[in-house]
Amino acid sequence: MPVTERMPEILQLLHAAYPDAECALDHRNALELLVATILSAQCTDVRVNKVTPGLFARFPDAQALAAADRAELEEIIHSTGFYRAKAKNVQEACQRIVAVYGGVVPDNMTDLLTLAGVARKTANVVLGTAYGVADGIVVDTHVKRLSARLGLTQQSDPEKVERDLMMITPQSEWIDLSNLLILHGRAVCDARKPKCAGCVIAHRCPSAQA
Repeated sequence: MPVTERMPEILQLLHAAYPDAECALDHRNALELLVATILSAQCTDVRVNKVTPGLFARFPDAQALAAADRAELEEIIHSTGFYRAKAKNVQEACQRIVAVYGGVVPDNMTDLLTLAGVARKTANVVLGTAYGVADGIVVDTHVKRLSARLGLTQQSDPEKVERDLMMITPQSEWIDLSNLLILHGRAVCDARKPKCAGCVIAHRCPSAQA
């Protein structure tokens, strides 16, 4: 069955399985989500969620993060890994947010991509979750893996995977799709040992049929 014919049922079944699908990064506003997403690179959301409450208690807004002592910032986020690069990106992004955008995280792709540490994945997280703007689809490791297994794309580059998903998914589903695939990837479609026997979309998955 062509992917365009499978996709509506895949979406319907995933929505039924995960009716409350949403971003797993704890946040109260767009800035906290942006920072949390930068910290989540090569790190679990669970770990990030343990770090951010203390981080935002100490540095509650873009102005505070922009002026933070870099060593103190590195110490707070140390456990998320790659802490020097992440601290640099967070601080430089916040400095630009303060200098250019009046302390407010931009609400469009073009401006978000000018921030340090922000590529399309991070920008899509912020746009979709904080602003409800469906400009694209978040492609993380789970989305990339499941898209390949489900035969939704033959690409491996995240931006090419994103383009393929956007072509076969209604724009109204772009924000939800990534959250659904991420949850399904964590719960069922494991990287090493997928639980195909208990998968609600196994009958529409070429990999499960192989």
